[in-house]
Amino acid sequence: MRAELRMRRALEIARTETPAGDIPIAAVIYDADGVELAWGTNRREADGDPTAHAEVVALRAAVGRHGDGWRLTGCELVVTVEPCIMCAGAIVNARVGSVVYGAAEPKTGAAGSLVDVLREPPGLHHPQVRAGVLAEEATGLMTGFFSELRG
Repeated sequence: MRAELRMRRALEIARTETPAGDIPIAAVIYDADGVELAWGTNRREADGDPTAHAEVVALRAAVGRHGDGWRLTGCELVVTVEPCIMCAGAIVNARVGSVVYGAAEPKTGAAGSLVDVLREPPGLHHPQVRAGVLAEEATGLMTGFFSELRG
């Protein structure tokens, strides 16, 4: 139930806060007490920055609020779409405690779809991973965006 509530928050952010022209993906980071630390949306087009994925934007914002330097130990990152290799690497390096994602991403997913950066040894850190939370809603958001784009 907690994962679904948190995913609903991420989906709402993706729908309402993603800049026009960017793929509607959002990530929300919660501390160990369940307090929302930060969120981010995909901003690659808006910022002209290939690293401005929702997870990276959220990680950057959360670090300043967590109080443990760059380490997000004990935090949970909830993201509407499976992280890519870059984002999975950032999640591991930030020592995020757990990751919850909605839609699988077979072309770029790095939490089991294409590769598994988050769980494959050897590694610095292995967060807990929960996949497929509200996957239909997350997939629908992506499908709708790309249908309109191809329109």
